[in-house]
Amino acid sequence: MCGIAGFIGDGADEHLQAMTAALTHRGPDAQGFFTDGSVHLGHRRLAIVDLACGQQPMRDSASGVVLVYNGEIYNHLEIRRRLEQNGHVFTTSHSDTETLLRAYLAYGCDCFALFNGMFAVAIFDPRERVIVLARDRFGEKPLFYTHNAHGLAFASEIASLAHWPFFDKSINTANLQRFLGWGYLPAGRTLHPSCYGLPPASWLKYDLVSQEIRSESYWQFELMPDESLTESDEPRLVEELRHLLVEAVRRRLLSDVPLGVFLSGGIDSSAVLAAASQCLEPDAISAFSIGFREPSFDESGNAREVAEFIGCKHYVSMLTADDLRATAPDILGRMSEPLGDASLIPTEHLAAFARKYVTVALSGDAGDELFAGYDPLAALAPAALYRRCVPAFVHRLLRSGLSHVSSSDRNMSLEFKLKRVLRGLSYDRALQLPIWMSPLEPAELPLFFEQPLTAEEIYEDALTLYHQHQGADDLSQALYFFTRFYLSDDILVKVDRAAMMVSLESRAVFLDNDIVAFCQRLPNRFKYRNGVRKYILKKALAGWLPERILNLPKKGFGIPLNNWLRSMPDPKAQWGIHAGHLASALEAHKSRRGDLRLFLWAVHVLNHLRYGKING
Repeated sequence: MCGIAGFIGDGADEHLQAMTAALTHRGPDAQGFFTDGSVHLGHRRLAIVDLACGQQPMRDSASGVVLVYNGEIYNHLEIRRRLEQNGHVFTTSHSDTETLLRAYLAYGCDCFALFNGMFAVAIFDPRERVIVLARDRFGEKPLFYTHNAHGLAFASEIASLAHWPFFDKSINTANLQRFLGWGYLPAGRTLHPSCYGLPPASWLKYDLVSQEIRSESYWQFELMPDESLTESDEPRLVEELRHLLVEAVRRRLLSDVPLGVFLSGGIDSSAVLAAASQCLEPDAISAFSIGFREPSFDESGNAREVAEFIGCKHYVSMLTADDLRATAPDILGRMSEPLGDASLIPTEHLAAFARKYVTVALSGDAGDELFAGYDPLAALAPAALYRRCVPAFVHRLLRSGLSHVSSSDRNMSLEFKLKRVLRGLSYDRALQLPIWMSPLEPAELPLFFEQPLTAEEIYEDALTLYHQHQGADDLSQALYFFTRFYLSDDILVKVDRAAMMVSLESRAVFLDNDIVAFCQRLPNRFKYRNGVRKYILKKALAGWLPERILNLPKKGFGIPLNNWLRSMPDPKAQWGIHAGHLASALEAHKSRRGDLRLFLWAVHVLNHLRYGKING
């Protein structure tokens, strides 16, 4: 795993060195630079595969094409064999970096659709005088860019881009409001003008002569259910899914450094561990868990049960709320983009704990999105019935009455869920999911901003996605939302940043191309049936995991945020947030008259961003 940075246009070598040095945590093992006139490329390396020969930037001497790359291509040996059969000569023994380079030489930008893996890459092609940026299907690996009269700059993190002297560090207040409305920034948005995240599954070409940008998507996540599948196909589908899980894990076991598994005790991470035990002797597998002293947040007992059932080596670190709270400011301060997901903090602790033993960890991320595992999915049918049967004035009375119920400190309490559902039901059906999950609902924005955006402006990306699939049922619409936004812009961002803070590579097994294709053609009744979420996945894991684990309710990787906020220093108002209303929100939260945990945490996150004008 690595960090990449560079610019094309104005700037000096010292700026490239500073940009690259800002990514040392992503690649502590080596660094490399390439300069050709106005083209500057930098690379930091975390050596995982082909330790001796995988140095970057990597250049093809015949064409002059050079690249810097961050990620892992799990099917690179298959692609390599195809290229060798077509006459390509490789100089390394098993470097996926060279496979990527030679695939680009053979197929151009069409090569990106061939890859089963995670990647962010920058390629300088002197034959066409272009820079190509590209990113994997779901955006596991980050890539940001900015473009102005001084040229184009790119980097794995915004903190690196900030060292390019022509980067605009001012704040886009509209996107600030979007952050508070989503809890993260969707669809490649950032807090800064002219700075963007390259969308997943896309490439961008920058012409060095005309300075024009052209971009294109090379893949889209679409649900394409095969409705010919019936219950009689279930045994075959179960066996197919088992096979796909094992092969996805086998691909991700490719490593020249120690490797382990994140084990939360939930179904998805347990599935990864169970599949790994089909590839390796169980006692050769290391699993890593953290636990909490607060019972409603702790899953370590479940993780121990799974590890004992599998027979693997299991390492557990028990944490208190004080442990997490003490390190939260430093962790948040290392984020150069806002992310309101408080589980970033325990995720960093888990990654740091695992890094004591291994350099790579497999994760169960994306299981909820692909197999319909989230709690809000169970509320879709009741919500639709509620919309049809409950008059607006009754809804307002119910919501007002529930607002007087004191907020609970328990993880995912019933009171918290009900308040969230009623909040979403106050808005158009197309907006209910993002608003169910939002730190601040649109009706509250006028309290905190003088020029508030409308709900349609805040959630325009969600509305666009919803209308693109206008004929889809509620469950399909929810799966599109969670996969396109929550997975790519929250979950994968959280895991990548937390892991790379401690120089650990994380690999998401469920994002294997073949598993994704399986889920795309799977009718929803095999994902969610009679109130059972992850129906087919649970069937596939029968016998591989204890039955009790398969029947557990989803807990999530939460932290006791309500308690934290009552004991942390008050967040400060900035960038146009109204100080008086923020103080009122704090008082209401501390007195339990309102549940504003997500909003207040989001403001804390903004307070801890540390570079450039963000800190002042």
